[in-house]
Amino acid sequence: MHEHIIHSHTDECPPPGGFCRTHELNIQLLAALYAVSRVLSRSLDFNETLRDVLRVLHDEAGLTRGLISVLDPETGKLNIRTIYTPEGPILDDNQYGPGEGIIGLILEKPRTIKLVRVADEPRFLNRTQIYSPELPFIAVPIKVGGDLKGVLAVQPEAPEDGLLEERAQFVEMVSNLIGQSLSLSMAVAQEKSSLLEERDLLRRTVRHQFGFDSMVGRSAVMRRVFDQARMVAKWNTTVLIRGETGTGKELIANAIHYNSPRARNALVKLNCAALPENLLESELFGHERGAFTGAVEARKGRFEQAHGGTLFLDEIGEVSAAFQAKMLRILQEGEFERVGGSKTIKVDVRIIAATHRDLETAVEMGDFREDLFYRLNVMPLFLPPLRERIEDIPEIARHLLTKIGNDQKRKLKLTDMANRRLANHEWPGNVRELENCLERAAVLSDDGNIDVDLIRFPSVRERTTPRPIRATASAPPENFHRPAVNPNSGGNSEVDIDDPNLSEKERVIAALEQAGWVQAKAARILGMTPRQIAYRIQTLNIEVKQF
Repeated sequence: MHEHIIHSHTDECPPPGGFCRTHELNIQLLAALYAVSRVLSRSLDFNETLRDVLRVLHDEAGLTRGLISVLDPETGKLNIRTIYTPEGPILDDNQYGPGEGIIGLILEKPRTIKLVRVADEPRFLNRTQIYSPELPFIAVPIKVGGDLKGVLAVQPEAPEDGLLEERAQFVEMVSNLIGQSLSLSMAVAQEKSSLLEERDLLRRTVRHQFGFDSMVGRSAVMRRVFDQARMVAKWNTTVLIRGETGTGKELIANAIHYNSPRARNALVKLNCAALPENLLESELFGHERGAFTGAVEARKGRFEQAHGGTLFLDEIGEVSAAFQAKMLRILQEGEFERVGGSKTIKVDVRIIAATHRDLETAVEMGDFREDLFYRLNVMPLFLPPLRERIEDIPEIARHLLTKIGNDQKRKLKLTDMANRRLANHEWPGNVRELENCLERAAVLSDDGNIDVDLIRFPSVRERTTPRPIRATASAPPENFHRPAVNPNSGGNSEVDIDDPNLSEKERVIAALEQAGWVQAKAARILGMTPRQIAYRIQTLNIEVKQF
């Protein structure tokens, strides 16, 4: 291995009236070092930064044909990352294993290697075909925390002049700076990779959570709603979700967004009924600095935040007539101005609106603009109230109990009688009321088993009429309800207490009716003790008739 030999100089340094060559080189290299530090602090794009460093070494330090290789932790080889020649940067995919060429020697044993003349070193491979055999060569390891991470190699642009050692020390300093930049770049890359993995996991979780296959409800009317939502999710069509409070309008909006091409962008939500008109305008459209008292800085509104994604406007039927006109413009043109601003802003936003109001009646009465109604009502989805899909209650209850149980860190279970009690409530608050009812019952349950006595309602609104029976050829209209009749009763109107379609409450009431509301007699009809039927009357909230 040829090492640089320091030559003795007999010339006076510095010469009279000037600087010696060493001093001049140090001034040049100091300026180049400053330029390198500026490059390394300017960008987190590591590849771009490395190219700029080699360019600075070429332009300001007289060190040309720069090469930087980075260690591949999987293969254990040095991969060339970037090369800069007098003609500019070039691409090269060469690799160096331990002991392969001069660069491979550094991989084998990290140390600085200086060649006075490339042609004198038989182990110099020159795979890149860029190095002049008549010029010196310097290669130094790039380390991070004491571990080899790469190699920096350069070639002075002039033959050996006795200052190779000084140039090698300078290249070592540049290598140390590159090592620090590489360490930061690796940390940023690792953090970015971690964040991307977390983002992708959250996207998969959200897509599964709000997927149509995960939505609860198997009744025909809900399957029809899910099918319509699945079809409209593929397009940018405006959707108007209608239904009573607590029917799950926001869940449908979530499902539409997260199963649409816009799922990678934001779903922004706003309850229009929660804010007064002056705040609603600022919240939706944003405001400029100084637009009103307290507006100390400009702020983006919900429309700008939802650019490229979806904006869910809940309770759209509650906005004033004046604000409806402003809403109409952005729906038609996709543009608006911030409060206090004059610059027109264009956005690409999909609108999903929801309301529990009868908008057709509101239009007839002049409370809601007809043109805005037609703009919103492109694809209407009607969510039925819970009382119209009683068959979904057991499945919804199981889903809600699983959610509540996860919060309480225990398993919850409904008894059959509790399920029957749920099925006999009118549910004016729909699924939201059902969830509150089950959470209240779970709190009152010591062992996680929820029996009928724990199913309580703030105000009792249960069905007291039996369910309709299947119509026969001579049956009255479908909306006519009548109890099931025992065929052995001689034509009277007594209810068959063995009818499997009857709920527990209906069976007890039927037995009491047959027994003339004598509890002991009704208990014998049902095969119970008087104490048992008294318990049923109390827990099922049956009002006892007095004669």
